[in-house]
Amino acid sequence: MTISIVIPLFNEEENVRELHRSLKPVMDSLGDEYEIIFIDDGSADNTLPLLQEIQAADDTVIVLSLRRNFGQTAAFAAGFDYSRGDIIVTMDGDLQNDPKDIPKLLELMKDNDLVSGWRKKRKDPFLSRRLPSIIANLLISKVTGVNLHDYGCSLKAYRRDVIKSLKLYGEMHRFIPAVASWYGIRIAEVETTHHPRLRGKSKYGLSRTMKVVLDLITVKFLQSFSTKPLQFFGPIGLFSGALGFLISLYLSVDKMFSGKDIGGRPLLLLGALLIIVGIQFIGMGLLGEMMVRVYHETQKKPIYVIKKVIGPVSK
Repeated sequence: MTISIVIPLFNEEENVRELHRSLKPVMDSLGDEYEIIFIDDGSADNTLPLLQEIQAADDTVIVLSLRRNFGQTAAFAAGFDYSRGDIIVTMDGDLQNDPKDIPKLLELMKDNDLVSGWRKKRKDPFLSRRLPSIIANLLISKVTGVNLHDYGCSLKAYRRDVIKSLKLYGEMHRFIPAVASWYGIRIAEVETTHHPRLRGKSKYGLSRTMKVVLDLITVKFLQSFSTKPLQFFGPIGLFSGALGFLISLYLSVDKMFSGKDIGGRPLLLLGALLIIVGIQFIGMGLLGEMMVRVYHETQKKPIYVIKKVIGPVSK
């Protein structure tokens, strides 16, 4: 198997047949072996029965039916787990991504490990979809250091070894390029066609913005401090503790020379609080260090990734 197409679906009964009809000739024209994996994410309409009909007539189709709606990230994860292709291509099931762009992604995969689509001329409402997306893409690129125009575009291509090494949670599917950058992969971006949604109801909205922000914090922490949590919590704890100590020292000196009562001063409470918070942050960092070491040792998970071994070696 050379190429796996992974497509999550949730209540897309109006689009699923047309999606398969438009995707099939593109994949056949490539001349490579392929599989199409549809993941029904607990749809409440006729999406699953229609997928079963499609699969009965096309042996390149695999249908995964989830017991309930777990969300897009979980659906992608299921598709990745069951995929067998050397290259894995993901896309949305609402017909807004164009299957004709897949060959462009595959062409760039010859020299890259991950290729992301860029919906440069996006056909979505500006205020509710495009503006939040622009802000989110700028923020994610700035925080993670992986500069992409369109993190939210589901049309992406991955090498098997890259995607199989990742574990996805929350809304993390949009952050795969940033998370995968830890492995030192080559990332490219290509402009893709984007169509307006003609049928069905969009599952995206402003409610996802908060989830994206929280997951971005998680990604940044994992990207920079997953193996050294004390270096994240430690400076905060040291700063807080030092500031609290200086406040307490100032009050003590003031008490000694002026004789004023400092027991009821709010500044004393602030100093004590900062010292306690500092100790807690350092303690959290130490506990994090212990957990990281236990995790890596029990799971035998390496803290490095080898891209290639050249020449005879023994281990």
